[in-house]
Amino acid sequence: MQDILAASVFYEIAALLVLGAAVGLISVLLRQPLIVGLIAAGILAGPSALGLAHSHEILELLAELGIAVLLFLVGLKLDLSMVRNLGTVALATGLGQVAFTAGAGFFICLALGMDPLTSVYVAVALTFSSTIIIVKLLSDKREIDSLHGRIALGFLIVQDIVVVLAMVVVSAMAAGAGQDTALAALVQVVLGGVLMLAAVGLIIRYIAEPMTARLARSPELLAGFAIGWAALLAAIGDYVGLGKELGGLLAGVSLASSSYREAIAARLSSLRDFLLLFFFIALGARLDLGLLGEQVGAAMVLSLFVLIGNPLIVVAIMGYMGYRRRTGLLAGLTVAQISEFSLIFMAMGLALGHVAEASLGLVTLVGMVTIALSTYMIMHSHRLAAWLDRPLRVFERATPHRETEDAGEVEAKGPPRADVVLFGLGRFGSNIAERLRARGLSVLGVDFDPEVVRAWCRAGHPAVYGDSSDPELVASLPLSHARWVVSAAPAVTGALTHEDHRLALLDALRELKFQGQVAVTAHGRGEVEGLQARGANLVLLPFQDAAARAAELIGEAPR
Repeated sequence: MQDILAASVFYEIAALLVLGAAVGLISVLLRQPLIVGLIAAGILAGPSALGLAHSHEILELLAELGIAVLLFLVGLKLDLSMVRNLGTVALATGLGQVAFTAGAGFFICLALGMDPLTSVYVAVALTFSSTIIIVKLLSDKREIDSLHGRIALGFLIVQDIVVVLAMVVVSAMAAGAGQDTALAALVQVVLGGVLMLAAVGLIIRYIAEPMTARLARSPELLAGFAIGWAALLAAIGDYVGLGKELGGLLAGVSLASSSYREAIAARLSSLRDFLLLFFFIALGARLDLGLLGEQVGAAMVLSLFVLIGNPLIVVAIMGYMGYRRRTGLLAGLTVAQISEFSLIFMAMGLALGHVAEASLGLVTLVGMVTIALSTYMIMHSHRLAAWLDRPLRVFERATPHRETEDAGEVEAKGPPRADVVLFGLGRFGSNIAERLRARGLSVLGVDFDPEVVRAWCRAGHPAVYGDSSDPELVASLPLSHARWVVSAAPAVTGALTHEDHRLALLDALRELKFQGQVAVTAHGRGEVEGLQARGANLVLLPFQDAAARAAELIGEAPR
């Protein structure tokens, strides 16, 4: 088989793609991010397993292009206005987590017997979390606009900036590797960096918007241009000494302020995943499974450090700043893993000769363990928050004032009494509230998007920030005077699971012995019996109810 693959690059690439798809399917079935499957496929394709990868130069070329596209997409997120508007909590939490992880990780690595330079590389690699994975998981759970989701995105952006700075340092070291003096290397990198930054600034100011607007008339041309632009600046960055990685990132930054960045990102995301397969295959081709076996003990120690230490430091920082322990934990779980950039960073160190292959294998193992486990931790974050509620009280202030401010509550002494407590202030919930008020009923709104709550309060309607799956929040509401509790937000999956916020709300109301009526929203009739069995008096079916009303109006219309 290996002789056949070695005879044709096409056969080899075809076999690698099939392997990547097969292992990727297994990772999806296990509800894991695609990156876990890609890493596993790379290791399987390496010489210590199936030995499918032979065309190393071609694989390295595709891997470098994949990294350029990946960093281009990261740069697209780094809109300068967004960076300027980073909140205090995002900045403090992001920098605090990076400093804690790097500092504590360095001493742990020294204790595990690593030399100081390797310890620095590994410790820095442990600080990066995968923005791609976190955004996907939070979006799937519809928590991207929640308070903890917004804070998490903020400090992930801070981490992305730290990634850039770390790669600048490594690129400067790479430029100095072939120079007689470090000063000459520094001058070359600084001059190259200044020229590229000046060019990018001019592009942002004068060229990016009109150019992308013209290219957007043909979506295919826009995608082709973006790929070429990323490759061009990656090549220029490599030529002037900044490295391909930073060149690709600056290409993204140059277009980040344009109106078409989301369209570009959407079209290139699949290409990024395709090309990253070759990065992980090239990575796997370097790894010796025997060396990986020797790293299992150290990998478990560092994995536990990332899985436990990173969330705890976020909880501690956010608790000190006035947030509730539950919010801190939900945000902190998003940094309980390392990212693809950790592997790229270690690969850069390996290319410089600063670290050995064993260290790259160690970080790869830590990546697989932490990404796999943290995915389940984030998926079941609300249950973890309930289990850990009592132990985490030490991190919460007596009065978590930030939550009150972010909620925009209209009365400092607590939420007002109301006939109806309504969870979910989206379009469906807002329309329900409007019609209830027209019938003379008072409504207290509850939502976990602080911007929605502020807008609701500015309109003169009482509202509080909160999550229906948080039993403490439910217990704090004026339920003794409410005739109805209504949940206008359907479940994410359309099926009843242990993490379903509707079931959590029904259980909390039962524990509180709520005497009124409860209405919840469902996707389909298959959920009705289960919700009624848990205590729902009324199950709302928005699409079916709207269709029935539409058919009724059409039937009554004059001919």
